[in-house]
Amino acid sequence: MYLSTTRASDIAGDTPVPKGPLRAVPGTVFALGLVSLVTDVSAEMVTAVLPLYLMAGLGMSPLAFGALDGLHQGATAVLRLAGGRIADRTRRRKLVAGIGYALSAVCKAALLVAATPWSVAAVLAADRTGKGLRTAPRDALISLSVPPGEQGRAFGVHRALDTAGALLGPLAAFGILWVAVDGYEAVFTVSCCVAVLGVVLLALFVREAPAPPPAPTRPPLPPVRTLLRLPGLRRLCLTAAVLGLFTVGDAFLYLLLQRRLDLSAAYFPLLPVGTAAVFLLAALPVGRLADRLGRGRVFLGGHLLLLGACLLLLAPVTVPGGALLVAGVLALLGLFYAATDGVLMAAAGPLLPAELRTTGLAVLQTAQALARFAGSVMFGAAWTLWGPGPALGLAAAGLLLSVTVVAVFGGARADRAS
Repeated sequence: MYLSTTRASDIAGDTPVPKGPLRAVPGTVFALGLVSLVTDVSAEMVTAVLPLYLMAGLGMSPLAFGALDGLHQGATAVLRLAGGRIADRTRRRKLVAGIGYALSAVCKAALLVAATPWSVAAVLAADRTGKGLRTAPRDALISLSVPPGEQGRAFGVHRALDTAGALLGPLAAFGILWVAVDGYEAVFTVSCCVAVLGVVLLALFVREAPAPPPAPTRPPLPPVRTLLRLPGLRRLCLTAAVLGLFTVGDAFLYLLLQRRLDLSAAYFPLLPVGTAAVFLLAALPVGRLADRLGRGRVFLGGHLLLLGACLLLLAPVTVPGGALLVAGVLALLGLFYAATDGVLMAAAGPLLPAELRTTGLAVLQTAQALARFAGSVMFGAAWTLWGPGPALGLAAAGLLLSVTVVAVFGGARADRAS
């Protein structure tokens, strides 16, 4: 995806994994995947129990939860820009990412003393600050480690390892709740310990991106607004924002499944496991498919899969069909993430100069996060006013419309740009 055509091992300065499906991936990508795996175990332990903890345990309304879910996704989006700009200016991407990982670890400990819905919201806002700081520098480290034609593969490998953590985290939460009824504090404690391990792995095994050749004077970074003059990046930002506005958060989909099938609270943390398992299996092949067929097409197709999950939840289901409903929704949701998460970053990479790689990725992530924040608030409001069914129907109609608009006006151009 990137400007240099040098072999990935020469760019990264480390040894590629020699065998198996990871054979062409530099050590930096693999190490970052391990860091994300461990960090996602920690994060998903909390995420898996959070909807029920807030709505059933602390009495939060759907509208308030929608605002909190939006906060979880996008309220700290501006910090992505700050983190990206600092990382590009200092060329210390690993350090900026490390600060973000460390801040999130501290927030897991803070959940132990948060006892009201809005104190939990404040802790989650700080946690999202950490995620906002680390995401763009981390993706830039991946991106700068591989040549242009292997971006989808590299991000697919990273997202597969990341999703292995997303699979293990809910299982760990389920095990803890199985042993300790209402053991939310135990979940938060173990989550904090695992998050600290992720920071240690980053410090020990991730290498900084190679520095450019020394120059007598380093030219100042171009202003961020110059990035928005790149037609391809501007189009990707608009595409991500339009589609993100009607992207229903997975927490809402899990709550809808739980309500429709009257699932026990103890089994609720297992719902993200199904999504993560599909994401894990599909991330690498879908990333390679995106390299061949076009990243824009695959990204757009992923949102059609999410639309399919929404339509399944709207369909009438009898009790014997409950298992099929769960399997179908979780499979489509996992494929949606496989087709959109890393693929969007892989599409953006070739459009960005190396000195602004982190900032450019942060601009794109911010556009998507802000749109999803607005979407979560709207969905929560619609649920509160009209109920979950009509809210999901409106979201599905909006998603279908946005996919159609993007396909007609932007899909082919985005593929040519990437």
